[in-house]
Amino acid sequence: MKKQTAKLAFAAAVLLGMKVAAQAQIGAEVGIGVNQIYPWGTVGYKGAALDMRNDLNLGQINTYMARVKIELPLFFPNLYMIANPMKFEGTQVRTTSFQYGDRTFSAALPYTTTLKLDHYDLTMFYSVPMLKTATDGILNVDYGINLRVIDFKGEIVQPDSGVSQSKSMAIPVPMGYFALQVSPIDFLEIDGELQGIGYGSNRYVDAIGLVKIKPIPLFFIAGGYSFQNIAVNQSDLVTDLRFGGPVAEIGIQF
Repeated sequence: MKKQTAKLAFAAAVLLGMKVAAQAQIGAEVGIGVNQIYPWGTVGYKGAALDMRNDLNLGQINTYMARVKIELPLFFPNLYMIANPMKFEGTQVRTTSFQYGDRTFSAALPYTTTLKLDHYDLTMFYSVPMLKTATDGILNVDYGINLRVIDFKGEIVQPDSGVSQSKSMAIPVPMGYFALQVSPIDFLEIDGELQGIGYGSNRYVDAIGLVKIKPIPLFFIAGGYSFQNIAVNQSDLVTDLRFGGPVAEIGIQF
């Protein structure tokens, strides 16, 4: 239910944003892309930390990312919305038993792990006043705040022993937002975005760099690299996860 609510809310926000942009003739950017994600790190729930690769056999995935950026007039904050699903699955066998949640999984029997980390973002930001005008459109800097909701689910199933355990939770993560755009020539733009927060033993860092080519008016193609670090210690869930990989995107700007 939480997952469906988050998806419906994001879709409604995107549609509303596009309608507002069209009616008010304000700036907007819409992009959809694919990203290849390589995971590493650990996750634990009421037990010892389990390594993503060695213990859970979770490997590379290919997924998509959709985003909408709306530049509003006057003193209103600009809006930036992102949806990026991530779901990893793997089967492994260990030589020793281990605990996940309230269950103990037997040694020498295969078990399957599903790890889902879908996330949905809403960012409100401003651009540094007059910077783009002063640099003749070459440089722009954005700053603001972001709310990311992570739809987390970690499940382990061991059919031969009849043991299974699942942990699901929605994790709201407020973060600072900083972005830089450099456009030395009309058809080329280099973008960088950094979001992050740290408090106690929790940490979240998200960075992406893109090179955009604009072969025709309004249209762009882009490629780059993204990286995330998610460290969570709450509700008996402890993670130190890292994800990185290449990104490719197409979209429109107006």
